[in-house]
Amino acid sequence: MKIASWNVNSLKVRLPQLTQWTADAKPDIVALQETKLEDAKFPVDELAAAGYHAVFSGQKTYNGVAILAREAPRDVVTDIPGLDDPQRRILAATIGDLRVVDLYVVNGKAVGDEKYAYKLDWLAKVREFIAREHERHPHLVVLGDFNICPDDRDVYDPVAWGEDVLCSPPERAGLKAITDLGLHDSFRLFESQPQHFSWWDYRQAAFRRNMGLRIDLILIGDALKSAAKAAAIDREPRRWERPSDHTPVTLELDLR
Repeated sequence: MKIASWNVNSLKVRLPQLTQWTADAKPDIVALQETKLEDAKFPVDELAAAGYHAVFSGQKTYNGVAILAREAPRDVVTDIPGLDDPQRRILAATIGDLRVVDLYVVNGKAVGDEKYAYKLDWLAKVREFIAREHERHPHLVVLGDFNICPDDRDVYDPVAWGEDVLCSPPERAGLKAITDLGLHDSFRLFESQPQHFSWWDYRQAAFRRNMGLRIDLILIGDALKSAAKAAAIDREPRRWERPSDHTPVTLELDLR
């Protein structure tokens, strides 16, 4: 089984890229972030034609998450206990034997900003939800745009970024609190070296110069660790015309 996560930065704009990529890469499950679409405008028919069932939670202009799957998702959750939030950033669904939690984590704007405080509180509440999900669903996958670099290997210039937003110790602690529940960064099961990124700014020729961050993650529970066979970052869509600033990340599981 192939699982992917991709912040498409507007599904309306990036639908052709998404359908091309899914035709080429053939993932079984794709979690999307920043769809930026109201639910009534979600391209259900186009994605069905591409072979995917879709569940989604969207809003106009901002945020928005979706899960596409070859098998119909069930037991869908869009809002979690203790978090009264109109922003559409969380989506959970069961697909086959997997419980999939798709997250578009708050950016935080800047350390000390009110949005940064909101991010840390959001992470703490989401951790509580994930803890409950993991108790109920050992075959748990938590994936998405985390807007946090796990460590300095995931930053093109750790000195320049220092303890800025996306790299600050409290954010990294918030992410570690989630992985400490028994979740593993699947990419790091296979690759320990630095300079592997999933996001590059549109400015300063950042992609060409590989000035990026690895902020798109696929976390898996202990019960799935032995099933993980390969993880990758597919840089090719970032080269396409009108690309998202993120590129897909993938994980292959052998669930036999």
